[in-house]
Amino acid sequence: MNQIKICVIGLGYVGLPLARLFSTKYPTIGFDMNQSRVDALNNGHDATLEVSDELLKDAIDNHSFRCTTDIDEIRDCNFYVVAVPTPVDSNNRPDLKPLWGASETVGKVIKPGDIVVYESTVYPGVTEEECIPVVEKVSGLKLNEDFFAGYSPERINPGDKLHTVEKIKKVTSGSTPETADIVDNVYNSVLINGTHKAPSIKVAEASKIIENSQRDVNIAFMNELAKIFNAMGIDTKDVIEAASSKWNFIKLSPGLVGGHCISVDPYYLIQKAQVYGVLPRVMFSARRLNDGMGAYVANQTIKLMNKKGIMVKDAKILILGITFKENCPDIRNTKVVDIYHTLEEYTPNIDIYDPWADSDHVNKEYGLKIVAGDLEDLKKRYDAVIHAVAHKEFQNTDVRSLLSDPDAGVVYDVKSTLPIEQVDGRL
Repeated sequence: MNQIKICVIGLGYVGLPLARLFSTKYPTIGFDMNQSRVDALNNGHDATLEVSDELLKDAIDNHSFRCTTDIDEIRDCNFYVVAVPTPVDSNNRPDLKPLWGASETVGKVIKPGDIVVYESTVYPGVTEEECIPVVEKVSGLKLNEDFFAGYSPERINPGDKLHTVEKIKKVTSGSTPETADIVDNVYNSVLINGTHKAPSIKVAEASKIIENSQRDVNIAFMNELAKIFNAMGIDTKDVIEAASSKWNFIKLSPGLVGGHCISVDPYYLIQKAQVYGVLPRVMFSARRLNDGMGAYVANQTIKLMNKKGIMVKDAKILILGITFKENCPDIRNTKVVDIYHTLEEYTPNIDIYDPWADSDHVNKEYGLKIVAGDLEDLKKRYDAVIHAVAHKEFQNTDVRSLLSDPDAGVVYDVKSTLPIEQVDGRL
């Protein structure tokens, strides 16, 4: 290819950091359908907090990066990167509509000689069997004759300021050996730790889907252990610390599995495996177990309240945190909502406090309200407190001070990060 001009389609948690990084070496345009999102980015602010205002403003001021909703502004690009969500529907079946829509957009602008690279997490075969046919139909061009394709799975970890996009080793692939080399070179040029070039697009797709599936299965095992040890009256964290003294023990912790990756992606492989006549029992069981942990936490809290003689009906309960992980505003598929709805069967007096989450977004997405103000304003109000998300703001707080009676109330620590003397139960 001659001089590369990049367009990243989808400016969320994945697309924006990648586009900003590409703009350090190539002219780059970010394309998104959300006008308010584009306006905010062009004004130098990323609401997801994945890209600092300083870095974003520098890229825009240097005229190496801009964002748009106008498809005509991306027609002169020649390297298109698709980074849109891959959700599941209400029955946990893969929902490819965002990918189809993005592929239609690419089909409207792609030209002979151009390359389109997909980053969205999918089951093996989606790029070549689902996405490329859409591009071909809309454009009238043929893959590997007129245009070319690649796949480089995203590895963004929302809220992680250590494993940022430029430090992540990326898997790359291409529809031809020559395309694979070009795609690999483009990514290599902006990455500190380089790339791993997979032998095919399907291999690259499969590598990503098993990354998240493996973590899901491993966490499910720890959650199952937590249930067993809680029933036995043994502290799970103490068990894990003891087991970790062996050199080859893999140290993981139990917890809620939410977000847009680990709690969603395994369903893509589960569905595709069954098409080939394979029932992935371990993965399916892991998903079911992890999806039930919110209700388990709520029921454990109720059990502790009953033991202390607290009337659960109409009790006042505070949930600390609603985002799917700590120190991050991302509320996608958070399992804290499951805690809330289980408790809601017993009492309407449930407050949620989260300094990271956007209250309007939470209300729009889940119909729930977040308590405003500071933690100081919430002292001596509650019969029970559930520490659901380990935000840094909660770590130096005497959580028992939030209880109306510090001696009689209940504190349940989902993340097992609070001082043991402050809690009545934990995973």
